[in-house]
Amino acid sequence: MIVNIHEAKTNFSKLISKFLDGEEIIIAKNGKPVLQFAPVEKTKQRSRHIGFFNCDIDMSTFDDPIEEMKEYE
Repeated sequence: MIVNIHEAKTNFSKLISKFLDGEEIIIAKNGKPVLQFAPVEKTKQRSRHIGFFNCDIDMSTFDDPIEEMKEYE
């Protein structure tokens, strides 16, 4: 589908829906194609590390009672 710039601005949401349904969308200026909708490639997110230490922290016992508090149980 080829649409002119004015029509593309007016019906942008509809054009996106058509594109997501698989239709090719081309925007033209003065009847000449100038751009085409294209999907954005998904990038792999890199893992993020919290803090500045380069070490592993064992959090498996985080919710265990504190030794000093065991006597009050």
